[in-house]
Amino acid sequence: MAATARDHGTQDGGVRTIERRGLRAAVGASLAAAPLVAGAHVVPGPAAWSLHWSLEPWVVACLAVSALGYASGLARLWSRAGPGRGISRAQAAAFAGGWLALAVALVSPLDPLGVQLFSAHMIQHEMLMVLVAPLLCLGRPLVAWTWAMPPRWRRRAGRWTARRGWRSAWGAMTSLLGSWALHAAALWGWHAPSLFQAALHDNGIHVLQHISFLGTALLFWWAALRPASRRGQGHAIVYVFTTMMHTSALGALLTLSPAVWYPDYLPSALALGIDPLEDQQLGGLVMWIPAGLAYVVAGLALALRWAGLRSSDRIDGELRPAR
Repeated sequence: MAATARDHGTQDGGVRTIERRGLRAAVGASLAAAPLVAGAHVVPGPAAWSLHWSLEPWVVACLAVSALGYASGLARLWSRAGPGRGISRAQAAAFAGGWLALAVALVSPLDPLGVQLFSAHMIQHEMLMVLVAPLLCLGRPLVAWTWAMPPRWRRRAGRWTARRGWRSAWGAMTSLLGSWALHAAALWGWHAPSLFQAALHDNGIHVLQHISFLGTALLFWWAALRPASRRGQGHAIVYVFTTMMHTSALGALLTLSPAVWYPDYLPSALALGIDPLEDQQLGGLVMWIPAGLAYVVAGLALALRWAGLRSSDRIDGELRPAR
């Protein structure tokens, strides 16, 4: 049994080493592929309800490659370390849920409907930021995708990400304060009327908007949910709740505003028989209530984990022999 325990310890150590070496390289590859997944569209003139599925080949291809890469890496990891080790079954289920939510956001009729209604666009964005991003982070996809690489590629990625410049940039982006600031800047900046409407009319700007929302949300949730010390957990709780406060404030501003912020939605909303101001109010409520509730749930989960760490520390202190 002692030998078995040593073997498992060695396997877990190997998994953690691969994660550290491959994490920074894999996130770079993920962000590079983000334009393909983000999709792009331009606001059309008044038309009937657009409820078709958005089966753009490159979006479907990226979704398929990400799922196959995760499944392949997970199978290889579990064959070496044992089922449920390195990535647990619950984490694999979280990735599956996040992947399905991403597919709904990008492929279902929600995507073309977001061209016509601000509220539908807000639902899409909130799905990316408060549903897809945390579930994907919990699923540890970068670990699985790294294991899906050939061993030679993994070694090269590890050497490349060991460079000091990349380590410094990655550390700044994934720190709690850095990821919080990046996500807040993306959220408030893109909801400025000039930028939001520019994204509606320009494919490149719209892709950049989706990359900003999903990319900064992934950084934010990765920093908040990763295992940390008791003090780090306490800081994560503060950052999640402050994010809930400022996103809810933006949602409240949209909901309570007496004027339409994005007049480019006027033609399509009116053509569908929907009051543009009510459409904006519904979009603001989506950000204010359901999205805010997601942050509350995440904050409470972190608080429970923090309380568990405190209890553990207290028990360890009581059991530690006096000198």
